[in-house]
Amino acid sequence: MSKPLRFIPFNRFCPVGTEFELVQQAIDGMHVSGDGKFTQLCHQLLEQLLGVPKVLLTTSCTDALEMAALLNDLRPGDEVIVPSYTFVSTANAFAIRGAKPVFADVRPDTLNLNEKLLDPLITPRTRLLVVVHYAGVGCEMDSIMSIAGRHGISVIEDNAHGLFGKYKGRFLGTFGSLATQSFHETKNFTCGEGGALLVNAKRFVDRAEILRDKGTNRKRFFRGEVDKYTWVDVGSSFLPSDILAAFLYAQLQARDSIQEARKRIWNYYWQHLWDWAAENGVTLPTIPDHCEHPAHMFYMLLPSLEARARLLAELKAKGILCVFHYQPLHLSDMGREFGGRPGDCPVAEQAGDRLVRLPFFNDLNETDQNRVIEAIRTLTF
Repeated sequence: MSKPLRFIPFNRFCPVGTEFELVQQAIDGMHVSGDGKFTQLCHQLLEQLLGVPKVLLTTSCTDALEMAALLNDLRPGDEVIVPSYTFVSTANAFAIRGAKPVFADVRPDTLNLNEKLLDPLITPRTRLLVVVHYAGVGCEMDSIMSIAGRHGISVIEDNAHGLFGKYKGRFLGTFGSLATQSFHETKNFTCGEGGALLVNAKRFVDRAEILRDKGTNRKRFFRGEVDKYTWVDVGSSFLPSDILAAFLYAQLQARDSIQEARKRIWNYYWQHLWDWAAENGVTLPTIPDHCEHPAHMFYMLLPSLEARARLLAELKAKGILCVFHYQPLHLSDMGREFGGRPGDCPVAEQAGDRLVRLPFFNDLNETDQNRVIEAIRTLTF
């Protein structure tokens, strides 16, 4: 009897080896709540690398987006433009403040928000424009910032996929007044669950610290700026444990080796699938020449929903887990509550039906990657 093939997961947590040492240091230091030594180290490292005025770790990218909504004082009746092809948090963070998400379609090449469709969506009630750098490939930020500036609205970057990606040589997450990061288990750098708010507009720095710390001015107290701290604004507890920050710091310290491994995996998929894709009507990711992506994921757009279902089933039967991604928000139950209708965002709808993500994690070895590639290449459409 032949031995069954080892299962290849879609994603797997990949420690770099120093996480547990730093976690132990955090425990030994007897400060495991928020804003301890390792939280500060993460802040300093990201601020230095990205060149942003302030970085604040949060418990998730969702929390960072909710902080962005609070900082912009959204009110019922305000409108926030978001791409339809994104995770629910991109819209939900603003909806819970009473704002109406206005869904924009995405580009057929990068699946990023289509800047050419923005002007008709902007009304006197539009307060914010939220962009998502899908798969870590930069949106067309020159055009987007120009449009936003012309209409007097702020831009927020949901950069959950794109840490260390660049647009025209500039880091993603440094264009909008605020940006958010994710350190979820599926991201390039992880602490299991975590995120960060990048504060690019200095006018938000002081209040961001207050909102993040339950609406108190405790940070000013710790800096000796006031003799006691008190409740001064709305807010919540957005601080992660310093244990998680220690874990994350180990991952960020290993950023060069992590990125090298992921780029090698991404390039290997491309090199061994492009000819098969061309012959079978399958689209591989588009990376514009002016963008540098961080190899967050490798996806394919299959010719049809039926083709995708067949690929997923046949690879699963061979012990390989591939997955699809977002379902368009404008077609969701909540999206329809906000006025979404079929046909509003046709490119997002096609991506929802046709996109498949291949196994991708930092220590995916060439043997297993070849298994994935060979299984795909046996299929024709």
